[in-house]
Amino acid sequence: MYYGLYMSAAGAHSQSQKVQVLSNNIANGATVGFKRELALLESRESEAIEQGLARRGSRTVEDVGGGAALRATATDFAPGDLQKTDNPTDFAIEGDVPDVFFLVQRGSERLLTRAGNFQLSNEGMLQTSGGDSVLNSDGDPIQIDPLREWRVVPGGIIDQAGSRVELALVRPDKLHDLVKVGHNYFSSKSSRPVEAGDRRVRGGFRELSAIKPVQEMVELIAASRAHEANVRLIQQHDQATSQLINRILRV
Repeated sequence: MYYGLYMSAAGAHSQSQKVQVLSNNIANGATVGFKRELALLESRESEAIEQGLARRGSRTVEDVGGGAALRATATDFAPGDLQKTDNPTDFAIEGDVPDVFFLVQRGSERLLTRAGNFQLSNEGMLQTSGGDSVLNSDGDPIQIDPLREWRVVPGGIIDQAGSRVELALVRPDKLHDLVKVGHNYFSSKSSRPVEAGDRRVRGGFRELSAIKPVQEMVELIAASRAHEANVRLIQQHDQATSQLINRILRV
């Protein structure tokens, strides 16, 4: 009887974790360049099989299964829609190239991001919304004279009075090895400069969050109901156990 209770508890726990992932996605529905997280649930083997005390396919009570568990979360790197802002410091990467990122500097760490809602500091440094430096193709912070006119030309190049600075655009060697590190950033073990043909950047635009609120809400409701169903099963197991104990004590 307790075996069923533990399976229900495992199901409730995994669905609770999925609800947290979906809730975070919905909360970032308006975050520029945000990429949705996917909760990957997987059926568990029974405890006996996981510990090597039984084998799969034995058709015994040890082969019933161990419920469900959240094995990992994965990032969906599908590009979001582009929004025209006419803000000169907004940049968006065009085309179906989910593996192309801006390169920024946070402290001593170089990170990747798709959030191009940049800004100019009082000193004319091009920075992210969090105040981190946006880098050029030489790996140096980009500085723009705010008192002089400038524009973005094809290829992700900032042109100011004939002086040109190329935005650093990089491609990680393995997209799904990227690790989220907060502030809409990703860390990469290794990356390389983007080829000239994929250097498509639009000034005055920004990439919106890739979250589809209706889809996330539907999944959130389904996960919440699955969690509630498992909690009800736990309560039923608890009631059955209590009734059994009371009968034994009466005897």
